[in-house]
Amino acid sequence: MPPYYLQSLTVKCCCGPKQVVGEKDTTTLWRPVGQAELDLIAETEYRRFPPRLPEQPIFYPVCNEQYACEISEKWDARDQGVGYVTRFDVNTAFLAKYQTEIVGARHHEEYWIPAEELDAFNDAIIGKIEVVRTFKVGSD
Repeated sequence: MPPYYLQSLTVKCCCGPKQVVGEKDTTTLWRPVGQAELDLIAETEYRRFPPRLPEQPIFYPVCNEQYACEISEKWDARDQGVGYVTRFDVNTAFLAKYQTEIVGARHHEEYWIPAEELDAFNDAIIGKIEVVRTFKVGSD
């Protein structure tokens, strides 16, 4: 068993907080989703993201809630009537083989996971995928 000070420790890193629980190291990520994707996540008991469609070669989890909220509110809610922000923890050792990408403002940081690696990404999720924010058209 690790020393008491390693049993539950949260530290800040560039891509969401890292949670150290015992000897497991996780990174918190977020993903904005619409209703259809959330329904597919629910079918897995909130443990996996659905496979990408043929025209979606990359899976984009984002590194902070602010960016996920912007996408959900400005795109998902507008285009689909409702948007959700999900939060989940991923094994940090698994993420180490990927770089984050900045795709606009400094906080627009995301991972680019090739669609063919999504099953392995899903296997690296620790715990459940949680819905932390909901945006609806016409709501404040």
